[in-house]
Amino acid sequence: MRKSKYSDSQIMAILKQNEQGVSVQDLCREHGMSSAQFYNWRSKFGGMDTSMMKRLKELEAENKRLKKMYAEERIKADIRQEIIEGKL
Repeated sequence: MRKSKYSDSQIMAILKQNEQGVSVQDLCREHGMSSAQFYNWRSKFGGMDTSMMKRLKELEAENKRLKKMYAEERIKADIRQEIIEGKL
């Protein structure tokens, strides 16, 4: 996954500016981003503070790691099953 050029605190500051009444077009122009990116941030991080955003990213990284571990173990189990069935 590509790393964002915006830090968590920058994203939160941009979202707060919008809540204070700055238009989305002005924010996008000022920060050099698309409106789609802004709306994705708002749907994902709206109503959060910086610590909650950090925790969410940590949980997403852990979930990714666990999914990878499960996939590897599943492959090993399938290989073992094929070996057992082949020898019988």
